[in-house]
Amino acid sequence: MGTGTAWVVTMYRFPGRKLFEWLLLVPLAMPTYIIAFCYMELLDYSGSVQTALRAAFGWSSAADYWFPDIRSIGGAVFVMSFVLYPYVYMTARASFLQQSVCVLEVSRTLGRTAWGTFFSVGLPLARPALVAGVTLALMECLNDIGAVEFLGVHTLTVSIYNTWLERSSLAGAAQISLVMLIFVFALLSAERLARRKQRFHHTTGKYSHLPEEHLSPAGQALAVLCCGLPILIGFMLPASVLLGSALQGIGDDLQPAFWRAAEHSLGLALAVAAIAAVLGVVLAYACRVTRSKAVHLAAGVSSIGYAVPGTVLAVGILTPLAAFDNALDSVMERFFGLDTGLLLSGSAFAIIFACTVRFLAVSVGTIDAGFRKTARNLDAASRTLGVSITQTLFQVHLPILKPALGAAALLVFVDTMKELPATLLLRPFNFDTLATHVYTLASLDQFEEAALAALAIVVIGLLPVIFIHKAIASGRPGARQSA
Repeated sequence: MGTGTAWVVTMYRFPGRKLFEWLLLVPLAMPTYIIAFCYMELLDYSGSVQTALRAAFGWSSAADYWFPDIRSIGGAVFVMSFVLYPYVYMTARASFLQQSVCVLEVSRTLGRTAWGTFFSVGLPLARPALVAGVTLALMECLNDIGAVEFLGVHTLTVSIYNTWLERSSLAGAAQISLVMLIFVFALLSAERLARRKQRFHHTTGKYSHLPEEHLSPAGQALAVLCCGLPILIGFMLPASVLLGSALQGIGDDLQPAFWRAAEHSLGLALAVAAIAAVLGVVLAYACRVTRSKAVHLAAGVSSIGYAVPGTVLAVGILTPLAAFDNALDSVMERFFGLDTGLLLSGSAFAIIFACTVRFLAVSVGTIDAGFRKTARNLDAASRTLGVSITQTLFQVHLPILKPALGAAALLVFVDTMKELPATLLLRPFNFDTLATHVYTLASLDQFEEAALAALAIVVIGLLPVIFIHKAIASGRPGARQSA
């Protein structure tokens, strides 16, 4: 779905193509637990679709008719496919935009059709990008806890949550987390091993406009359908359900609990975004000015956090924090008679730390991309004028990096607002964010009460879509000097 739509909007001309280029990204704003929540409200036995069918045909119970069960593995695959395909779409489209026109034209000259060129040339050249997109989608699947629990699918992530909180066994949760961690690293290692002797690059720096094929009226209608269906299922339908429910219960939704959750979410997201932006600048700049293996290793390790599921990260963080808290409490009680309690593991610090570790890779990657666009002769000129490395960073690079810094902070801010697994496991007592507020109410089947908080998360999640679309659209080398 992601690969096919990326090829269609890149290589074909049809009505609404420019609009579809960025609309195909909007399901990224819809967290998996929220879209599952919406489709349960639509398609479950008590949902509006089945209720309308029973009323229309006079059916009185589920035994009178057959309807696909949304609370199943099939339902989870359906829901998560339509919300996670943009990860493949954005990496595939970026790759297609960077492919050489010469290779594509040679394929067409040899008699290949547009789709023949796609399968024989475009798809093989885009393999690294496709694998990256699929890997991101797999990581999101592993990280999910709300959608699979709502849809009745038992996964390792749900097992960690149940083992920890319901059976009070942190050791058991740690064992399951280790299994998940081994799977994650095996997945990443398998891909690196599979392409260790392969290279995907162009042998020329010359680029021109990609050929855009005009479609027949039937082809245009099919292209619009293929591009419109994922948007309809992945965003428009669930968003309309949320909007309708939020408008119905807006008076009940605006309770102190909602405002407290919004305040907590905002505070956490701002703190994590600021910390991740600062650390991102430090790590990216250190890699730029030094060839130290230790520095580059530290930057590489910082990127691993995004691949680790939130539940696994929570288990790994809580254990040492709790041990430190207990040791500190014992020392303070013994020598000063003070009870410090769970100073770190029982406060918002644990969530901030976990989210910073998880999303630091986003910040480092975005800021490093900004540094790479800055000519190195600026550093040489600064050194010639006697300006130190630190002064060069503050006086030269940071003013240039403002767009990259803003983008990094925005992406981390939105990811933190949407984060559920780590927040759910590490939150202090009586501490809710918008994500946990939605999860709690949805678990109690209080759809209308949760709709406004869910809608707020979705609206905030739309902000990075604009940035991502611009970054992809401007990613073709030589676009301004095309022949």
